[in-house]
Amino acid sequence: MKKRKIVLLLQNIRSLHNVGSLFRSADVFGVEKIYLCGYTGAPPRKEISKVALGSDEWIPWEQAQRTHVVIERLRREGYQIVALETGIPSVPLPTTPFSDKVALIVGNEVDGITAPIVRRADVIVHIPMYGKKESLNVSVAGGVALYALRCS
Repeated sequence: MKKRKIVLLLQNIRSLHNVGSLFRSADVFGVEKIYLCGYTGAPPRKEISKVALGSDEWIPWEQAQRTHVVIERLRREGYQIVALETGIPSVPLPTTPFSDKVALIVGNEVDGITAPIVRRADVIVHIPMYGKKESLNVSVAGGVALYALRCS
């Protein structure tokens, strides 16, 4: 496992269950902090806790209305800004070189990451998919990306 520093930004995630699932994946893959951006729900909420299995109580998190402010702060701290997005020009996640400090952004279940935030990313990545649907739930996609970041 890489000793890479990873932070996770959730932008406008509608489902509190997805937020809880991302907390749980963040715990498993050693994420240092989660930023709950835009209208993403925040603990304490029973829907988050149910899925997070307690990880929402020990993973550091911060609420931030303005995602771009968080990105600029993380960039100044030396983080590579990585947007996980489909449907736009991007590079495959498994072939992407990452720095020692990564801020991974995942977005809304329907609309993805907003365009102004995608434009602020250092790299836009996608998970190669081979099925007919070519779509993953945001919490599943986030977990796959965190695994790749931790193990690459």
